[in-house]
Amino acid sequence: MKATLKALYCFLLTLSLTVFSSGLAWAGESLYQYSTIDALLAGLYDGEQTIKELMFQGDFGLGTLNGLDGELVVLDGTPYHISAGGVAAIPPDTAKTPFATVSFFQEDTILKLDRIESLHALNEAVTQGLPSKNDFYAIRIDGRFSFVKARAIPKQNPPYEQLKDAVRHQVVVQFTGEGTLVGYYSPSFVKGVNVPGYHWHFITKDRTGGGHVLDCSFEPTNARLDSLNAFTVKLPESREFSELDLSGDKSKELDKVEKDSAKKE
Repeated sequence: MKATLKALYCFLLTLSLTVFSSGLAWAGESLYQYSTIDALLAGLYDGEQTIKELMFQGDFGLGTLNGLDGELVVLDGTPYHISAGGVAAIPPDTAKTPFATVSFFQEDTILKLDRIESLHALNEAVTQGLPSKNDFYAIRIDGRFSFVKARAIPKQNPPYEQLKDAVRHQVVVQFTGEGTLVGYYSPSFVKGVNVPGYHWHFITKDRTGGGHVLDCSFEPTNARLDSLNAFTVKLPESREFSELDLSGDKSKELDKVEKDSAKKE
């Protein structure tokens, strides 16, 4: 009996170690996403995924909180909620997200960047250094910023407007000094699911401010890239998501939402 129990224990231990090791290797190369960008554009601002659950999927990332309440930055394993006005704070584990992308950051490429004068110039510079345009990349840039123009949208109340309308209420702020850009590059084939191209959020070095990046300029530094060749999407299990019409092309709406820096009332 003791021999049987010992054999069973050894088997279970070996199995658990194998699964654990495989999970770590897989997680380091994978991008995890909750919901889709088109669902967010359509006004699905309430999700079931908690911050605690999200943190099991990555230590680096970005998104928003339920009600389209500001911006979410995940950096070095800590989540930060950035409210309208640019103030960052750690949200409770029970806070929920309607859209987020996270990964376990494991740097495998370093790009040297000269002085960057604009967000457009940053995107072009990183694109020139991408090993492939068909993979996903988590991108971390620590530096001294001449300015970062960032926005966050105040928490919305139902019935929700579509994102192209809700963005009119955004609050735009500007930062200078040291901080970190948290970003992702996604291939063009993810249209409708994620943001094709670049999506950037910012947080200050002291972790007290930030937002969704609309423009920026910074001194020469390095961009640290983590290549991700697996992509997992967790779809909301809600009646609202099931009934959404996601058949149309929302590319123009997304472009406006990502780049429009003017607050319109």
